[in-house]
Amino acid sequence: MAISAADVKALRTQTGAGMMDCKRALTDADGDIDRAMELLRERGLAKAGKRAGRTTSEGAIGIAISGSDAAIVELACETDFVARTDDYQALVQEIADLVAGDAALADADKTLAAKLGGDTVEARIQAAIGKMGENIELKRAQRLSAASGVTGGYVHAGGKLGVVVGIGSDKSDPKLEVLAKDVAMHVAAADPTPLAVDADDMPADAVEAERRVLTAQAEGSGKPPQVVEKMVEGRMRKFFAENCLVQQAFVKDPDQSVGDVVKSVAAEIGGEATVTGFVRFRLGEESAG
Repeated sequence: MAISAADVKALRTQTGAGMMDCKRALTDADGDIDRAMELLRERGLAKAGKRAGRTTSEGAIGIAISGSDAAIVELACETDFVARTDDYQALVQEIADLVAGDAALADADKTLAAKLGGDTVEARIQAAIGKMGENIELKRAQRLSAASGVTGGYVHAGGKLGVVVGIGSDKSDPKLEVLAKDVAMHVAAADPTPLAVDADDMPADAVEAERRVLTAQAEGSGKPPQVVEKMVEGRMRKFFAENCLVQQAFVKDPDQSVGDVVKSVAAEIGGEATVTGFVRFRLGEESAG
């Protein structure tokens, strides 16, 4: 009989067993989830099941840089003690390296199914659960590519926060790698955290929401419509300046914007340099920032 993805996911959640193991057990049990759980226990594949429901509020962010490609992953666990062990940190790095080297690994689900050594990533994580005695989850995995250029990254606070950045250029120069890391450090430290590289990349929903709030505020002043419009446009310019990466004051030199720093490096290498994108993961967030 056909086994639904929803049933496989439900069985994985309840037992902590691997995706393919759950699918095989459901097939053997003719779709009966309770029987499939028994089969997994009989096969010794549900030993992590009791841990699967535990909260994974700790863990580590890992990054990997491979020339014009970069990866960032979030591997979560239950305690900071486990997250800081050499074995755990090594697993985080192995997964990040794998994602950086394979363009097909665009998210956590694809990464879990990918081969890492002789097993899948998911099987490696299950083995780590058994060894370390804690629930462990690959919550996020994302790649960043700079088709013509370099990538760089930065991990802060003992793996609690990580950033990867792409720098596009028509030149090959070590200064670009330094720039990518410096911009990644800026993204990690900036307050507010940038929402986009520039105004053109700003999420439309964020822009619309801000405009609605500013319009309501301006209308509350009792000014005529034409004045309200100018007030809103002025405040929107401030919003973009505060939230667009290239317009923000550079954390290492607030007298310059990030865009100014990028232009300065471009002039030094005698070519082009642009920020093509960034990904920021903070441990425990629901999505990339």
